[in-house]
Amino acid sequence: MALIIMILLLSFLVLVHEAGHFFAARALGMKVSKFGFGLPIGPTLWSKQVGDVELVVHAFLLGGYVSFPDDEKDSNLPEDSKDRFINHPVWHRMIVISAGVIANIITAFVFVLITACVWGKLPSGQSEVYIGQISAPKDALVWQSGLQKGDRVLKINGSEIKSAYALTLFAKSSKQFDGKIDKEKSDETLKQIFELNSGLGSADEIIKENVVIKLPAKTDEKPLVIEDEVLKGYTLYHDKQISLNETQLKLRDLLKDKTAYTSDGTVTAEDIAVAISDTKRPLNITVMRKGKNVDLKPVYANDKGMIGIMIESKDVLMPTKNFKTAITGSCKYLWEQTYMLVYGLWQLFTGKIPMKDMHGIVAITKIGGDVIQNNGFFSGLLLTAMISLDLALVNFLPIPALDGGHFMFLLIEQLRGKPLEEETINKISSVFFMLLIVLMVLIVFNDIYALIKHKF
Repeated sequence: MALIIMILLLSFLVLVHEAGHFFAARALGMKVSKFGFGLPIGPTLWSKQVGDVELVVHAFLLGGYVSFPDDEKDSNLPEDSKDRFINHPVWHRMIVISAGVIANIITAFVFVLITACVWGKLPSGQSEVYIGQISAPKDALVWQSGLQKGDRVLKINGSEIKSAYALTLFAKSSKQFDGKIDKEKSDETLKQIFELNSGLGSADEIIKENVVIKLPAKTDEKPLVIEDEVLKGYTLYHDKQISLNETQLKLRDLLKDKTAYTSDGTVTAEDIAVAISDTKRPLNITVMRKGKNVDLKPVYANDKGMIGIMIESKDVLMPTKNFKTAITGSCKYLWEQTYMLVYGLWQLFTGKIPMKDMHGIVAITKIGGDVIQNNGFFSGLLLTAMISLDLALVNFLPIPALDGGHFMFLLIEQLRGKPLEEETINKISSVFFMLLIVLMVLIVFNDIYALIKHKF
């Protein structure tokens, strides 16, 4: 049932978008010949003539369209008819092209406002993260930190923790013996090696066989610093560390508990410095306990990036007790979500989010169904509002074959004083339409692969 509800909500968004185009066109005196649900690919499931508009449902349901007489070569309307789209002023056509996007934005606001008014609260985008059970073995370092069940995690390494994702990211990115180090640490270790072993040559010179090298005491790596944009999930985390090569990895494992090393004639002082610099990173955690902030002793993740705790997350909700706070809360919520969506699109276009992480209608339906089933209808309604907002933003990108592309051509026409050649526009739009179809197929493949691998 949750999946069915989500499919109906998504279908409603498509209809709302196309209805925006339709009603704007009719209000400005343009004739609409077809109102299509789905893309005109494959068989037609149903069609009916209602007045002068043909309603059509296509088998390929991932989309919709509004068709004008201008799109039909056999239209019997005169070329100079005011019913034709092309014969209206540019600003009329801009309104019609933009109306679908505007309808989706209005729908997103209405869905959020309904949630605020009926549910009486809205997510703030932040969570309170608490320590559940400590499940680590009794000899694990977490037991020595002072961490207790029920502690609320406030900060890690100085960064505020406002989601379970942020805590997990810190732990996974701070795992010990991860094969990566900071260049500054290896440089400092190399300096210490030369201070302890005065007879060594240059850093990259192979140390002769059977030469005994005194090793400096192994120290922790620096606590990890992660930007707020990453902790919020706006962008992926990319470290700036250097990776150990195969020789250095083997040397690291060999020297873990040693204070001296007898050279085998294959490594350099730099290899040794890099190898013994790969240790563990402390997690400096501040918790709230009985209303007081408590700084714990350093906590360390194991080599799998796990601390050995179970965490509990509680969403921080904004109360919307009356209509005024419902309006202001809805605007604040939509503004924050819009920023997140725009930032995500920017990350995608700049290549910071890989194509394999792009997902579409299949993933949205599955995740939306899970949200409704686990968190209730209003959570699903908020997700649908965000999808409506995303649909508006993506559709208004200046890409031919999307609404933004058509708007761009109209803007060019306004600036030039005349439109581009229709054949040129059709060729460009056809190419980008095919590219969009290819992209859709790729995204559906990503969705199905992720479902098979249980990634969501």
